[in-house]
Amino acid sequence: MFKTFRIALTAFLVTVGLIKGAPTMAQPIQPQNVSIVHTSDLDLSSKAGRAALDRRLVIAAFEVCGTVADVDLSGRNAVRACRADVLARARADGHQLTDRGAQVIVAVR
Repeated sequence: MFKTFRIALTAFLVTVGLIKGAPTMAQPIQPQNVSIVHTSDLDLSSKAGRAALDRRLVIAAFEVCGTVADVDLSGRNAVRACRADVLARARADGHQLTDRGAQVIVAVR
């Protein structure tokens, strides 16, 4: 009887440990710090060229900020905020740098 109780208690403690440790194991993927967006092949004086640059900036923001699991709501919100912040700064930098024909560097804070 005592042996059965000890086995059940051990199984319970292991299960509780795994459940408590699950949020720790569900950490978001670490983001890359920098992504370089090349603009030399774009005609930024045209609407199509500016649209292509914006698409590249969006892709770079996704690369820089990374992804998280669908069940991690706070992580998803953090990634969404990171993308919005990075994209806003990249667009501002892009307007300044592309006037000089330079490349845009998209980076995390």
